[in-house]
Amino acid sequence: MSPVLELRNVDKIFRAAGLFAADARTKHAVCRVSLSLQAGETLAIVGESGSGKSTTARIAMRLLSADHGEVWWQGENVSGLAPRALRARRKHIQMVFQDPFASLNPRMKIWQTVAEGLRVHQPGLGRKQLRQRVADVLGQCGLDAAMMDRYPHQFSGGQRQRIGIARSLIVEPSVLVLDEPVSALDVSVQAQILNLLHDVQQQHRLAYLFISHDLSIVQYIAARVMVMFAGHVVEEGPTDRVFRQPAHPYTRALVDARPIVHPAQRKARAVVEERSEQVADDGCPYRLRCPRALDACASFDGMLQGDTHRVSCLNPQTYA
Repeated sequence: MSPVLELRNVDKIFRAAGLFAADARTKHAVCRVSLSLQAGETLAIVGESGSGKSTTARIAMRLLSADHGEVWWQGENVSGLAPRALRARRKHIQMVFQDPFASLNPRMKIWQTVAEGLRVHQPGLGRKQLRQRVADVLGQCGLDAAMMDRYPHQFSGGQRQRIGIARSLIVEPSVLVLDEPVSALDVSVQAQILNLLHDVQQQHRLAYLFISHDLSIVQYIAARVMVMFAGHVVEEGPTDRVFRQPAHPYTRALVDARPIVHPAQRKARAVVEERSEQVADDGCPYRLRCPRALDACASFDGMLQGDTHRVSCLNPQTYA
């Protein structure tokens, strides 16, 4: 069975022009990133701010074009598709945004916002049919259809995020890209939204590409995790194994940075020295702050090694 979403050796470079030619700067935001996502599967991407998580997600959605590499949707290479051809395939992959208020048009009623995708992909539907479809999908997301004539400001943050999920689901996608979908919500509401996403996934066999900095949420929702640093994938594998036995020093630093309540667990945490905040331009990008760096790391090609649990490191952490 072919993946519903696949990235193959994707690169993205951003260029910032200066006043003079010598002032021009480049940032390699994504470097040789590959991923594969099957129907019904959740893959999480984690890393600090600027690691390339959201850029990777936007390339996967073709909101950004990769400088190199390919993007495949359901076995079709969509990397070079023209905007019109791409628009016809957009219903395959939809996004749920971080800020549920900013992602909704304040001047549109909820039913109009949720029905917007149907107007594009099924223009023959009449008003009555649109409203019925909206009522059905709102019900799936735990909202009363009687609310559909209200405006976004009349809803709570959790309700607005349910509306955002409904808007994505109404075109019957195969993949949802979830970019920090609960980070703007209260903790109790986060649990409700995560449970909704779980139920929706089971019902529709959706694939999720889940972007987050919260490792506890990732551990709850994702079967596989991909760790990114400075645009590079440094480790990937089953979530439980990666978090229980992190092989890359950067992954270990992320895991050890999680808030820990139990005193015994706090004592067991390793102290990771940060030698520098800089990112190396050659070899392993993490070597300037890595406590396990070797001289050979300066010429390391960064290739992932391993089978189901893969790591990009010449001196990975090992466990007895």
